[in-house]
Amino acid sequence: MSPSAIATIETTPSLTSIHSYYENSKSSYIKHFNEHYNHGVNTPKRLIGEALKERVESIDHDVCEPGDEDTFFVADLGEVYRQHMRWKLNLPRVKPFYAVKCNPDPQVIRLLAELGTGFDCASKGEIEQVLKMDVDPSRIIYAQPCKTNSYVRYAASQGVKKMTFDNTDELYKIKTLYPGAELFLRISTDDSSSLCRLSLKFGAAMDSTEDLLALAKELNLNVVGVSFHVGSGASDPLAFLKAVQDARKVFDQAARYGFFMHTLDVGGGFSSETFEVMAGVLSEALDKYIPGHVSVIGEPGRYYVAAAFTLACHIISRRTIEHSGNGEKSYMVYLNDGLYGNFSSIMFDHQNPIAQVLRSGERTYFDTSAAQDSTDGIEYSIWGPTCDGIDRIAESIRFGHTLDVGDWLYFENMGAYTKCSATRFNGFTDAHDVIYVASEPGAKALLGM
Repeated sequence: MSPSAIATIETTPSLTSIHSYYENSKSSYIKHFNEHYNHGVNTPKRLIGEALKERVESIDHDVCEPGDEDTFFVADLGEVYRQHMRWKLNLPRVKPFYAVKCNPDPQVIRLLAELGTGFDCASKGEIEQVLKMDVDPSRIIYAQPCKTNSYVRYAASQGVKKMTFDNTDELYKIKTLYPGAELFLRISTDDSSSLCRLSLKFGAAMDSTEDLLALAKELNLNVVGVSFHVGSGASDPLAFLKAVQDARKVFDQAARYGFFMHTLDVGGGFSSETFEVMAGVLSEALDKYIPGHVSVIGEPGRYYVAAAFTLACHIISRRTIEHSGNGEKSYMVYLNDGLYGNFSSIMFDHQNPIAQVLRSGERTYFDTSAAQDSTDGIEYSIWGPTCDGIDRIAESIRFGHTLDVGDWLYFENMGAYTKCSATRFNGFTDAHDVIYVASEPGAKALLGM
């Protein structure tokens, strides 16, 4: 590929046209989803609700053993399966390499392995976990530009060849420890619109890529591709367009140094809410700038698992706040989970989990009006169990009835960057049960459920 072969942008797609495409695609997907489930009994909501109810109704807080009443998850592996089918429909050219760091749940990894995805690993531990699922090393990319020496040696011993770099020191390291690696030059992108910016830490600036390629050539290393990441939870679809354009420039630079560049890694940043619009812009950019013989991989994480996991916690204590003057009162409720546990996503991932009532008194709810917050109900603030004052889940939320110790709340969309970053601060456990259900026959068949 020569520099003159680089396509030029004649027009930039308007956000109006992009969102029009997104809404049409989303409507088609939702229609298919509804047609598939409205005639069946095992809807995702029903399966999740039944699993939640069965668990909480089996717990007697007066006599249970320590740990019996701990936080737990319900994971619908059918949701992971559907997201995979959705990916294949909208991004048929891009092979997903699941970002293990997002949620290393063994059943999720097992299902994705059966579905044929690759895996984005960032450490020896993640590589080892995936290899234990009998995944071929060729389906793993060690997507960590700044690697521990011993981990590089481990990757070499296991035949994990794909790995990223973005600086000269890393090239010298790889030359010494793993000269046979297949290298991806990670470039910096504009990730200013993402939830979690990554280019502040990783990625070579575009004015340094040619020097890096020249050094790789001098060291007789094998650069086979380019990688980028527009940031976790990206919201600007045009970030993909600019990143693909930059990647194409690096491909052409590499060709001048005699490298055979056969793969582009478009990273992550995908979320379920904006997937179709992102996929539309990315697909158009790939068709325009990346030749058909080039393989394309991506590193979705939250896209696959965010909505698949529901978390249930119970109220361990309650404090009444009397408001002088009007006779009203509100409550502080304390859960058996918090920011140092499965709600770490509030701090690290800028999430805002919404509490809903699962059990109050002798009655169990799920996905009903009684479980929703009310603008004119009783006000609560929700706190975690540790001794740290920042351990707050919600500053203010209202429910239509009184909650007490022993009642249960649940939180949807708790599959991304939750359990994986929980700690044992104050001696609380970071190991919580996961109850698995599968609302898709395909997922059940693959896992033998």
